[in-house]
Amino acid sequence: MTTTRNLKPRSAPVTVKRIPTTSNKPSVGMIGLGIMGSAMAENLVKAGFPVHGYDTNKAQTRRLQKAGGTGHANIAGVAQECEYFVLSLPSVSALNAVAGELAADGRRGSVVAEVSTLPIEAKESARVTLAAAGMILLDCPLSGTGAQAKNRDLAVYASGDAKSIQRFVPIFEGFARARYDVGSFGKGMQMKLVANLLVAIHNVSTAEALLMGTRMGLDAATMVRVLADGAGGSRMFQVRGPMMADRSWDEAMMKVEVWQKDMRLIGDTLRDLAVPAPLFSATLPIYHAAMALGHAQNDTAAVYDVLEQWAAPLAKKTSGTKAKARKKR
Repeated sequence: MTTTRNLKPRSAPVTVKRIPTTSNKPSVGMIGLGIMGSAMAENLVKAGFPVHGYDTNKAQTRRLQKAGGTGHANIAGVAQECEYFVLSLPSVSALNAVAGELAADGRRGSVVAEVSTLPIEAKESARVTLAAAGMILLDCPLSGTGAQAKNRDLAVYASGDAKSIQRFVPIFEGFARARYDVGSFGKGMQMKLVANLLVAIHNVSTAEALLMGTRMGLDAATMVRVLADGAGGSRMFQVRGPMMADRSWDEAMMKVEVWQKDMRLIGDTLRDLAVPAPLFSATLPIYHAAMALGHAQNDTAAVYDVLEQWAAPLAKKTSGTKAKARKKR
């Protein structure tokens, strides 16, 4: 059962008109079927929700159909079937386009949960667009990776209209383990930026620690098992440590290329607020190097490879210095 942590009292759930379906659960429209969106859609299907989806990548739409959902050729088709929507989108331009189409084709009174990591200003603009059409947009970014999404191990930072959040609770429970009601519209994204700052640092610190250990002769898999259970462990160590240990960053759950967007959002916020961030700043060149070394489509666990490649010349130099010292003796 999903754990809910209310940071302040919320209104009681309201009774809403459901769209007739073959189940007793409302139809849910999933717009955006990438790594996160497809995992959430499949979990909603497993939870008994009729899911209608759309993605510009037709292969992802076919994947939803194989999982038991209904794929559509356009957003209008999804809008005709649903009054609850989840948007999992890659960019501001995508959000603007989807908001416009939903406003044109959606039903008044529909509730839309925007779960992407995008600028608050862009989400506010989409909220205004949908409000003009009688629809309600919630700002509900997620904490978790693609792997966690598959396992329904996500946390929702829900913000916006309290009654609409309550209407959405059963759907949140279909794809997430926890929901936090964090306040007015936009507070969800603010919370997500704080969370992602920690992720950026912990991901790199995991790579640093494992590389140091392997250079001392420790087994990477053993370190992951032992350290994850100790004071030095973190959620990122638990999630990305195994990927670093078995070098499986080609199985991307958060692509380095996509992560660049999140890093920019954090950096812009830090500058706007004049907050010193030496640890976050130290991670920037490592993620940039991951792009330069061809890891754009790989998981961010590939920062391990960056550090390993940087360390190789140093290790060779150190080895050569030790050899010369032995000869002098």
